[in-house]
Amino acid sequence: MGSMGSLLRKLGEIIKEKYNLHKGVQKKVKSFSTQLTIMRAALGKVAEVPPDQLDDQVKFWANEVRELAYDMEDVIDSLLVRVEGCEPNADQASFKKLMARMANLFKKGKSCHDIVTAVEEIHERLQDVSSRHKRYNLANLHAATRTTVDPFLEVLYGDKKNIIGIEKARDDIIKKISDGGQSMQRPEVYPPPKRKKIIEGGRVSKEQLKILSIVGFGGVGKTTLAREVYDALPTKFDYRAFVSVSRNPDMKKVLSNLLFKLDNRRHANLNAANLDVEQLIILVRELLSKKRYFIIIDDLWNKEAWTTIRYALNDDECGSIIITTTRLMDVSKVCCSSKDDMIHKMKSLSLDDSQKLFHRRIFSCEVCPSRLEQVSRKILKKCAGVPLAIISLASYLANNQRFNQIDQWYVLLNSVGRGLEKGDDHVKEMKRILSLSFYDLPSYLKTCFLYLSIFPEDHQIGRDRLIRRWACEGFIQVENETTSLLELGDSYFNQLVNRNMIEPIIHDDGSVEACCVHDLMLDLICEVSSKENFVTILDFIEGDTPSGKKFRRLSLQKGMTDLTTTRMANTSMSQVRSFTAFSPTVSKIPSLYRFQVLRVLDLEGCDLRKSPGIDLRHVEKLLHLRYLGLRGTKVGKLPMDIGKLQFLQTLDLQWTNSKELASSVVQLRHLVCLILDLGMPLPNGFSNLKCLEQLTGHGVGIFTADSAKELGCLIGLRELAFKWDLWLNPDDLRTTKVLIESLGKLHKLESLEICSIGPWVVDLMLELEWVPSPNLRRLKFDTCFKSLPSWICCSSLPLLSYLDLPVGKVQSGDIQILGMLPALRYVTLGAGTIERAGNTVENLELSAGDFPSARVCLFHKILLVHPKFQPGAMPMVQRLRFGLRVNDILCPEFDLSIGNLPSLRQLRIDLDSRGDKYSQAMDALRRVAEGHPKSPTLRVDKY
Repeated sequence: MGSMGSLLRKLGEIIKEKYNLHKGVQKKVKSFSTQLTIMRAALGKVAEVPPDQLDDQVKFWANEVRELAYDMEDVIDSLLVRVEGCEPNADQASFKKLMARMANLFKKGKSCHDIVTAVEEIHERLQDVSSRHKRYNLANLHAATRTTVDPFLEVLYGDKKNIIGIEKARDDIIKKISDGGQSMQRPEVYPPPKRKKIIEGGRVSKEQLKILSIVGFGGVGKTTLAREVYDALPTKFDYRAFVSVSRNPDMKKVLSNLLFKLDNRRHANLNAANLDVEQLIILVRELLSKKRYFIIIDDLWNKEAWTTIRYALNDDECGSIIITTTRLMDVSKVCCSSKDDMIHKMKSLSLDDSQKLFHRRIFSCEVCPSRLEQVSRKILKKCAGVPLAIISLASYLANNQRFNQIDQWYVLLNSVGRGLEKGDDHVKEMKRILSLSFYDLPSYLKTCFLYLSIFPEDHQIGRDRLIRRWACEGFIQVENETTSLLELGDSYFNQLVNRNMIEPIIHDDGSVEACCVHDLMLDLICEVSSKENFVTILDFIEGDTPSGKKFRRLSLQKGMTDLTTTRMANTSMSQVRSFTAFSPTVSKIPSLYRFQVLRVLDLEGCDLRKSPGIDLRHVEKLLHLRYLGLRGTKVGKLPMDIGKLQFLQTLDLQWTNSKELASSVVQLRHLVCLILDLGMPLPNGFSNLKCLEQLTGHGVGIFTADSAKELGCLIGLRELAFKWDLWLNPDDLRTTKVLIESLGKLHKLESLEICSIGPWVVDLMLELEWVPSPNLRRLKFDTCFKSLPSWICCSSLPLLSYLDLPVGKVQSGDIQILGMLPALRYVTLGAGTIERAGNTVENLELSAGDFPSARVCLFHKILLVHPKFQPGAMPMVQRLRFGLRVNDILCPEFDLSIGNLPSLRQLRIDLDSRGDKYSQAMDALRRVAEGHPKSPTLRVDKY
């Protein structure tokens, strides 16, 4: 959709009466808005259809609309820049005065002439594009029909030699649906033993329906796995069916197909055209009444389709089973709404299995010639264990008469990432299947996902960095002014994760800190981005690219050929709105003076000391700039007149080696994120930054009484991290009291991190009865509290998910209190030495429901005497740490009961090393770990 969303919002603003535009211009702007709204709807329809199914005229029209939208937004932004840039140092509290100056721009001088001329030109272009919209009849656009082989048929009737590496997953699922979810904790048995409730003839009495959903990335083998389970499940059923739904299902066809699969004799002559959906549901229910059935619903794409199908499937407690497959986590959760239902997340093939599948398809055996082993591994790395990709690329080679020649393998390797040969049917089919997920995205997510083509292959894309950039590009569509752009952007990110479009990179604390894109999906979106002129990767500019092409977003990734360097030097940067460079290309970054309407400048990780041609003083002239990312550039001195950038929303200065922040930064009224470097004090007047939501970095701090008071004015802050460099003297005591008072005013805080504070500060916070924001999700201190604060409880902090809190004296009830926090995912608790009595907790017993969401629980230097973990406690904990005594471990009654922790992967024990029984205690702990169903890794630290 390009910039259409942000453009319409801006048009809606400037036609308001308060702008007092010239009547002729106002009339045309209103006309723009009306026509563009219609075109946006048509563009949305076009975006839902793969390019190879569109008429060439429609594709041309869509590209023209996108380019027109870019040009229109540039004109409007230029107007706003001239208005707000007239007096950047003036008091601009009165918005009406600002708009009055805007009106004057249309009445005099060159500004009037330039803008009115631009509006006239756009008006003519818009009329031309609008007439073609009517002529092409885009309101009635439908996808072109094309005949393709349904991949579902390949799974049902294809060659079984293409099925590798899913035996364990198959057996796992059979155990789950036969024995229930708890069977995962017992040694693997296959075939599964008969349940006590199974009676003669395979019937099951009074056993409820089980539903399992298989979820995973497109092409990862969900349908294949479901089919293997379908064929291998040994238990008898009255009825069985395997039905595919697809992306845009005809529910009458799906239900009639289900009826036919369940009983093809009775329904062979069924005329579904004469029946509606409700009648078909009734027929299915009548057929399945009091019967035991096993049905697989394959390729679900939306909740509505599942809801309709679910109406037809009875639950008569006959032990029936339903398995669904889907790419979407949200759909999977809807399918498995009952507490007894189960979700199976697909895993990629191991390298060993990938090699077997790849080589078997090419050579009809699993042995690869030694000369091809290295390039084979490189190709498989790009496939990332996705069977569809492996089979498609293997078929590409197998169909090549010169497949034994190593140069053909390198041609394939180098082509992944820049578009594969269009003539190969296997590659085409792979791309078609992968593209289904992309074209199913809503328009706002398509734009956000295409934006990932800016980043290189295998690059870990920081979550916060990406969301901030989306916001600055105008991709995040806010419904009302109270909604935070970053908060909404966070939900966009989560939607892409849940749709399996991006792979989340999970931090130790369980939070998602970054993501990456599968190489083949990246190849797809790079191709789409290039065709739509959404993103241009400078490393791969084609030789036939028109010299007059307007580049909108440029990415400089790994390096450029001499041809590309020459082309870039001769290419106008006047329409470029986003420029991103990565560290290998630092010497090729063009001079900043060439950019005129740049909105995003991201040089993160580029050591600018190696690029003497880059003069950051030109940044002050980039008046359209919304995002300035200088993290890791080690640039040293920063531009001092940064206050001219009136539209700046994100300023990231971490690891720039700069000790001074320009005082003019306080003029940035739209600044949302400010990330500072070490030792960088806040300038006086920073309380003017009313839009600020994030204030973090290594060096936020060095407060005076005045600056401490100013902090309390930033009532929109959601994330705050600072260093408390104050000492116990009268001046610092007064400043500390003001700072604590200011913290109490920040009611929207979701993340608070305070370091380098003395114990006296903590005592003063408790004395002044400071209580953190109830919206807090993350809390980290590095100074010890004497005891667990009373405000650490589920009523005060219901949303807290991360807690890192040193506590000197841990009482028996403190861990139970933490266990009642419903959202807590990560907790580190403890301080001092383990020998202290204050760090000993006796007879701790955690019951079902304690720590319901926790993934990591580190009770650092806290000795637990005879702890008990009851079934249902800590159901999701993967990492666990606490202290034990040697004598307790060697006691005959010792029972650590970690077998009741089904998700445990890592167990770390602080163990007393004194005495001669340490090795015996170690052996006992090893036996405990080995006896756990998941055999967690064991680490023992001496004290």
